[in-house]
Amino acid sequence: MKKQLLTVCATATIIFAGFQTTASAHEKKYVVKSGDTLTKISAANNISVANLTAYNKLSNTVIKVGQELTLLPAHIHYTVKSGDALSKIAVAYNTTTAKIKEWNSLTSDTIKVGQSLMIVTSNGSQSTASTSTTASTTATYKVVSGDSLWSISLKFNITVDQLKTWNKMTTNTIFVGQVLNVKAPASGGTTAAPTQNKSSQASALIAEAQKYIGVPYVWGGSTPAGFDCSGFINYSYSKVGLSISRTVATMWSSGTVVAKPEVGDIVFYETTSGPSHAGIYMGNNKFIHAGSSTGVTITDMSNSYWKSRYLGAKSFF
Repeated sequence: MKKQLLTVCATATIIFAGFQTTASAHEKKYVVKSGDTLTKISAANNISVANLTAYNKLSNTVIKVGQELTLLPAHIHYTVKSGDALSKIAVAYNTTTAKIKEWNSLTSDTIKVGQSLMIVTSNGSQSTASTSTTASTTATYKVVSGDSLWSISLKFNITVDQLKTWNKMTTNTIFVGQVLNVKAPASGGTTAAPTQNKSSQASALIAEAQKYIGVPYVWGGSTPAGFDCSGFINYSYSKVGLSISRTVATMWSSGTVVAKPEVGDIVFYETTSGPSHAGIYMGNNKFIHAGSSTGVTITDMSNSYWKSRYLGAKSFF
């Protein structure tokens, strides 16, 4: 299908038309055409459906002809000044040299005065780097929907590594309601009890879900007599004291988007238009689900059928 990408420049707007044209590294937008789906657009532009959804704050996979989608996360542009270095800019924006190079497709640390660099932010604010006073006396922060360690680190003018150290975290996974230390503990720090709680809940969830391997698929089924995919997830979650929506569509429109699933997260697939199948991620690239032709079973996500239909993952812990 013929695609159009919109490149927005500082002084003019230029429209390039062509087959899978690559847009500017700084401003990358796509105008939805007839027959498009998020899956097709994400595949053509080498990004995940989950990221495309997050970048555009979409609550579902419904898109309309003529709708403009951004293919980049929220960001600002920084103009290199005399005396600048990537390391200096990275410190000013609480990021790393490697990230700046990745965002701008740089192969070396060499930059030039006047060069424009894209800096990914949590909210796309056009402000310049400054010393943040946000909650300067706040010692903790409660995670809300849409948060990531990266966005929280920007909010409090700290680094992701500091957040992980202060909260004794070994992964980047967080969940809504989790309380994080955003300042160095006075002595010894506190344990990341919510993270540990997620781990134990996830283990219990997988153990519960595996009890139903072999249960047949039944459309609308939500008991061990027969499950459909969302009924199986809903039932398994409820048995370990967790709450989740009943349908795939409502699951997809809630939860927290995660770049890579962790044990207990929900993985989504597009077997018909939009999110239409889901399962529970078990780790090691496998998920357990109620398949229409298999009943409750464990499947490898690298399976060609499922890999081509993968939409993304969300956490509900």
